[in-house]
Amino acid sequence: MRFIKIEVESLNKLLPADREERGDYVRSFHGVSDAFYRNGGKELFIFVSEIKNRRVVLGAFCKNGMVDSSNVRAFFEIAEIDKDEVLEIKIQETTFNTISHLLRTAERIDYIQECSEILEQVGLEGLGSSRLSFDESICRAGVTKDTLIKETQKLLCEEQFVPELERIYAGNVREVRLGHPVHYLIQTDDAKVRAKMVEMLVTALHANRRVENSRYTEISFNASSSVYESIYNNLYEANSDGAVAVAYNSADATDGGYIDARLEVITSICDTMREHKRDVLTILCLPRACEKVKSLFMERLGVVTIVELNEDTVFGEKAKAYLRGLAKANKVKPDRSLYKCAADPEKGHLTADLNRVFDEWLDKNMRTQVYSQYAGLETVSKKLATKKARGSAFSELEAMIGLAESKAVINQALDFYKAQKLFRDKGFASERPAMHMVFTGNPGTAKTSVARLFARIMKENGLLSKGNLYEVGRADLVDRYVGGTAPRVRQKFKDAKGSVLFIDEAYSLVDGDVGLYGDEAINTIVQEMENAREDMVVIFAGYPDKMKGFLQSNPGLRSRIAFHVPFSDYDSDELFQITQLMATNQGVTLGSDVRDKLLPIYKSAMTQSDFGNGRFARNLFEKAKLKQASRLVHTDDVDALTRGDITTLIADDFEAPSVGAESTVRKIGFTPQSEN
Repeated sequence: MRFIKIEVESLNKLLPADREERGDYVRSFHGVSDAFYRNGGKELFIFVSEIKNRRVVLGAFCKNGMVDSSNVRAFFEIAEIDKDEVLEIKIQETTFNTISHLLRTAERIDYIQECSEILEQVGLEGLGSSRLSFDESICRAGVTKDTLIKETQKLLCEEQFVPELERIYAGNVREVRLGHPVHYLIQTDDAKVRAKMVEMLVTALHANRRVENSRYTEISFNASSSVYESIYNNLYEANSDGAVAVAYNSADATDGGYIDARLEVITSICDTMREHKRDVLTILCLPRACEKVKSLFMERLGVVTIVELNEDTVFGEKAKAYLRGLAKANKVKPDRSLYKCAADPEKGHLTADLNRVFDEWLDKNMRTQVYSQYAGLETVSKKLATKKARGSAFSELEAMIGLAESKAVINQALDFYKAQKLFRDKGFASERPAMHMVFTGNPGTAKTSVARLFARIMKENGLLSKGNLYEVGRADLVDRYVGGTAPRVRQKFKDAKGSVLFIDEAYSLVDGDVGLYGDEAINTIVQEMENAREDMVVIFAGYPDKMKGFLQSNPGLRSRIAFHVPFSDYDSDELFQITQLMATNQGVTLGSDVRDKLLPIYKSAMTQSDFGNGRFARNLFEKAKLKQASRLVHTDDVDALTRGDITTLIADDFEAPSVGAESTVRKIGFTPQSEN
């Protein structure tokens, strides 16, 4: 289908001077457009967009062939406009966006009833939806094969492109196009290179009538896109006898992770491509270094023949010549630092790589040579590399006692995300990293507290959209009835989108027998983790030994976890620091004799099987406040109590809990058996 803008110059003014007569005249074109469409076998729909003095602007949807002046005169005849008054007719192929603008203008003035009705009438009702975003271009006219060959040389893509140009220009131009013998695949990480290669290809095909439309459409998808098949099919119908360039910008283009989330999108793209393979030329555009994604496309294209057109790999002098050409085009003088990347004659370069090198060199040259007053300023990338995580949650985490390993891994996770941004600026394919984690530690080692802070850190640093913590256990995930577990799990993931899903005592999901409800929960979790990698973090938590068995129960689960965060037991000094921190937060002062009292208590408690780490310290602190209260209310002179007395805990307020001998299991080294 072609979209046409028509401009007509008339000898006389067409609109009546009287306002009422003018309104009737404008509305009369409703029936004119419909009658013309029916009379022409519903192949050509023409509508008036506006009339100003002697100038008439029309739009047209042409399903076959091209509009000519005879079509316009036939339309005027139905509209009872004197054809002899027409002085000039300009006909220009245009884009859907332009024709949509003409439609909206016509609707506003009342030359048509509703835009949506017209689009539905011509079979393009879905294209007006905001759910599908695409770009359109018009290829050049009158470009020769020699010109295109020179352009491939400048773009460093002649090795595969020139042979295809020779095939396109071989033989005579056919009057009747039978279909497309081949479709195309372009792999590059440079959007500008991709756009230029697509334009050169469509220009060559249009010059040889391999595609009739000079207009072509570019649309982008990724693994998380929603493909509305009816609207996507409308896009192809709108490009009948033309070309569609489909860019699949995989979030995990480097083949990391799993393919589950991509299959639906890729399958929909390939199904539509195959359905329209005769009437619409498709140019698939993929990133480089994504062989698994490429294979998924190839497996679903059946008997479609694909011609690959990629960038050349150039070395040494040829790379320098390309950089020199960029400098000349930008009217700047190159220096040795520009050619540094090409110093090794054995190292190959792609167009995208050299474009990036030149852009970085030019930015630095502008800042240090042309406008030297900015030489001392840092680039955004350099600032990003040295930037510390922001937000109160990060400060709270840093202030927590101990947790050195936990803090290190969380900092590593934040650095990893930061690195992806930097690598992307350098032209490397980067992925939205999966931040799923395992927290392993004994009771009271602050796993839940850190998870809650981590959720806030992710929110405050732009890594999660909401940053809440959703804590669940087996009872929340596993249903009592067949078929109920998977929906439960999916609902929890839906609830936690944009936040952290914290699965405590995750090993409780492992059933003794394969195929039980716990296994169903784990399998569903694995599926949802892959789907939720863009805006969600799953944290599994539990005791170290049991978590090891849990992860071994499902290899797919283990491979989706990016970070293992250990939470070590606190030593006696750290437990005392925790006590001090609790006291400070509550406005309480610890007496000078408290440390000597607490350290032996903590050392003894650490040998017990039910030792609660920070929880033990908190319970001890709370009991001390109770004992202090009892001590103060029984003092001889309550009226003499000072603020200092009330806010100070002394050694006698802390009392070691009684522990049975059977609980003592954390002895280190050889311990002789006691005599009975």
